[in-house]
Amino acid sequence: MELHDFIVVGSGCTGAMAAQTLVESGARVLMLDGGKRGGVYQSITPSKNFPAIRREEQDQHRYLLGDKFESIPAGKVSTGEQLTPARRFMIEAADHFLRHRSDTFFPMESLGYGGLGAGWGLGCCVFSENELKKAGLPVAEMQSAYQLVSDRIGISGSSDDAQAFTFAHLEGIQPAPRLHPTAEKIYSRYAAKKTALKKNGFHLGRPALALLTQEKDHRKPLDYRDMEFYDDKGLSAWRAWITVDELQKKNNFMYRGSTLVTAFHEENGSVRVESLNLDTQEKETFHCRKLVLSPGVLSTARIVLRSMDENNHRLPLLCNPYNYTPCLVLSETGKSLPDALTGMAQLSLFHDADGTQTDVAMASLYNYRSLLMFRLLKEVPLGFRDARMLMNYLLPGIVIMGIHHPESAGGEKFLHLEADSSSPTGDLLRTVYKLNETESAKITAREKLYAKAMRKLGAWALKRVSPGHGSSIHYAGTLPFDDNGKPFSIHPSGRLNGTENVFIADGSGFRFLPAKGLTLSLMANAHLVAEKLLKK
Repeated sequence: MELHDFIVVGSGCTGAMAAQTLVESGARVLMLDGGKRGGVYQSITPSKNFPAIRREEQDQHRYLLGDKFESIPAGKVSTGEQLTPARRFMIEAADHFLRHRSDTFFPMESLGYGGLGAGWGLGCCVFSENELKKAGLPVAEMQSAYQLVSDRIGISGSSDDAQAFTFAHLEGIQPAPRLHPTAEKIYSRYAAKKTALKKNGFHLGRPALALLTQEKDHRKPLDYRDMEFYDDKGLSAWRAWITVDELQKKNNFMYRGSTLVTAFHEENGSVRVESLNLDTQEKETFHCRKLVLSPGVLSTARIVLRSMDENNHRLPLLCNPYNYTPCLVLSETGKSLPDALTGMAQLSLFHDADGTQTDVAMASLYNYRSLLMFRLLKEVPLGFRDARMLMNYLLPGIVIMGIHHPESAGGEKFLHLEADSSSPTGDLLRTVYKLNETESAKITAREKLYAKAMRKLGAWALKRVSPGHGSSIHYAGTLPFDDNGKPFSIHPSGRLNGTENVFIADGSGFRFLPAKGLTLSLMANAHLVAEKLLKK
């Protein structure tokens, strides 16, 4: 029987950070992962920019829509609709092996190499001191961990009115990418309107992104091809698999894909890890001194409930409520766009009503081009031909405003396991997620304030779109931090209460979920869990 020092479950952002900290200490680490890889699409995508591809490439439909047109969604707007053919490997086989059922909650989960970090939006925000305290995270330690993670992945941003909400105190930040002309218009208008907007709690600025504008290590700066949703050429965008690729060059790191961890059992001072081979569907067993779970909050919940033999036990759930609104800057319609652009977030608009950074909402502003017009056309109440002509004219002035709201525990938001004989794991995750009237009213009122603020910035809200609960793809809080040993909770050290050698490095312990992009905080926490493990 081979006994590993550490087994890390999952290759996403948290697994990658925890594993890097452990490996750099000299520990022997085995990573167990679903490991689904991207297919042919990235390899056949040309190095040209998006406009050149549209003008010149005969086979562009293959990587823009998919050989089976899999990127053209059917039915109403839902979670993951924005995934392009090259990113769909992230969710491959998830519906089969990660069974989920709900009438009210529609999450995205991954068995892909790099997890959901293979396609995240790159937003990097530092939680404020008040937000960290509400989440149950150690303030001083997190502030230090934020800097370490930033140094590892590389972050670009700008010192402006949004800095306090984005990279805050972090050093070594690269310059922000060039702005889309329409975003530049909004940014300039903010300079003239900022006094009134800030009085109402709004702060606009450039987002902090895990996107290089200067060379770092073997990674190239952003090339402005506007193909970030389709490929990772040059590696300017940090993806979790980039770190895992580097770890695989180390002698003290092993990677095992096609592996779904299902449960664990502690015995004689070590941990027996049970898993399912995704290729053969045969059961496999591994052993380690310490187990680090980081496959994502919902998968961690499954593993813990099975391991505790408490399928019917209800675990709480946090998820940022999310809606988006296409907006129109009339002065920019009908204009030609430069070839050189980036499709990532252009601006961030934060709402901090009381100025304490305790209850902040966040809107990310995107301009629209490379995700193709068909995703917008079905929202236009016209025939296809007329809608296409209209949208072609309006497109340069379109801004997509995606609003995330903070989330506190409570109410009808929970999950548990149910038996399912048709599932490879013998069960499924049942989720209930319902906002109460007070929460819903607060969200509606806040989004009206956002629409009003955008009008001041010269952008008119067109239609509010609600993709459904779970569409923010921000999940947390299923095993809340607790230092009193309460069952189904996590000790502040990251140890799962009731165990000796099982640690959780994802967002399962967060007691509050700020609206700011949480990935940087997830990675900082994962590093801290690994660091504390090494001190034991």
